[in-house]
Amino acid sequence: MKKVEVFGTGCKTCIATEDMIKNKAKSIGVEIDLYHIHDPVEIASRGIMTTPAVIVDGTLVHKGGLPHDAEIEGWIK
Repeated sequence: MKKVEVFGTGCKTCIATEDMIKNKAKSIGVEIDLYHIHDPVEIASRGIMTTPAVIVDGTLVHKGGLPHDAEIEGWIK
Protein backbone atom coordinates (compact mmCIF):
# COMPACT_ATOMS: atom_id res chain seq x y z
CA MET A 1 0.00 0.00 0.00
CA LYS A 2 1.38 3.38 -0.98
CA LYS A 3 1.57 6.30 1.41
CA VAL A 4 0.35 9.46 -0.32
CA GLU A 5 0.74 12.87 1.31
CA VAL A 6 -0.92 15.98 -0.10
CA PHE A 7 0.48 19.27 1.18
CA GLY A 8 -1.63 22.42 1.10
CA THR A 9 -3.33 24.76 3.51
CA GLY A 10 -6.83 24.20 2.15
CA CYS A 11 -7.06 26.08 -1.13
CA LYS A 12 -9.42 24.82 -3.84
CA THR A 13 -6.55 23.36 -5.86
CA CYS A 14 -5.18 21.45 -2.86
CA ILE A 15 -8.59 19.99 -2.05
CA ALA A 16 -9.16 19.11 -5.71
CA THR A 17 -5.77 17.37 -5.86
CA GLU A 18 -6.66 15.24 -2.83
CA ASP A 19 -10.07 14.39 -4.34
CA MET A 20 -8.49 13.48 -7.69
CA ILE A 21 -6.07 11.07 -5.98
CA LYS A 22 -8.86 9.46 -3.93
CA ASN A 23 -11.07 9.05 -6.99
CA LYS A 24 -8.28 7.63 -9.16
CA ALA A 25 -7.29 5.10 -6.49
CA LYS A 26 -10.90 3.99 -6.15
CA SER A 27 -11.48 3.77 -9.91
CA ILE A 28 -8.45 1.53 -10.49
CA GLY A 29 -8.97 -0.49 -7.32
CA VAL A 30 -5.77 0.51 -5.51
CA GLU A 31 -5.69 1.01 -1.75
CA ILE A 32 -3.64 3.96 -0.52
CA ASP A 33 -2.91 5.63 2.78
CA LEU A 34 -3.82 9.26 2.06
CA TYR A 35 -2.89 12.14 4.34
CA HIS A 36 -3.52 15.85 3.83
CA ILE A 37 -1.02 18.05 5.65
CA HIS A 38 -2.52 21.51 6.26
CA ASP A 39 -0.05 22.94 8.79
CA PRO A 40 2.11 25.62 7.11
CA VAL A 41 4.97 25.01 9.55
CA GLU A 42 5.07 21.29 8.74
CA ILE A 43 4.78 22.03 5.02
CA ALA A 44 7.74 24.42 5.16
CA SER A 45 9.75 22.07 7.37
CA ARG A 46 9.49 19.42 4.63
CA GLY A 47 11.04 21.91 2.16
CA ILE A 48 7.82 22.51 0.23
CA MET A 49 7.40 26.05 -1.02
CA THR A 50 4.73 25.52 -3.71
CA THR A 51 1.39 23.84 -3.09
CA PRO A 52 -0.32 21.62 -3.72
CA ALA A 53 2.56 19.21 -3.41
CA VAL A 54 2.33 15.44 -3.40
CA ILE A 55 4.77 12.98 -1.84
CA VAL A 56 4.35 9.27 -2.56
CA ASP A 57 6.31 6.84 -0.40
CA GLY A 58 8.72 9.61 0.59
CA THR A 59 9.38 10.95 -2.92
CA LEU A 60 8.16 14.35 -4.10
CA VAL A 61 6.21 13.65 -7.29
CA HIS A 62 4.30 16.90 -7.84
CA LYS A 63 4.22 20.56 -6.84
CA GLY A 64 2.05 23.47 -7.93
CA GLY A 65 -1.21 23.25 -9.88
CA LEU A 66 -3.47 20.32 -10.59
CA PRO A 67 -1.81 17.05 -11.59
CA HIS A 68 -2.91 15.21 -14.71
CA ASP A 69 -4.98 12.05 -14.38
CA ALA A 70 -2.29 9.89 -16.03
CA GLU A 71 0.34 11.23 -13.62
CA ILE A 72 -1.77 10.27 -10.61
CA GLU A 73 -2.30 6.76 -11.97
CA GLY A 74 1.45 6.38 -12.42
CA TRP A 75 2.15 7.45 -8.85
CA ILE A 76 -0.25 5.04 -7.19
CA LYS A 77 0.05 1.91 -9.36
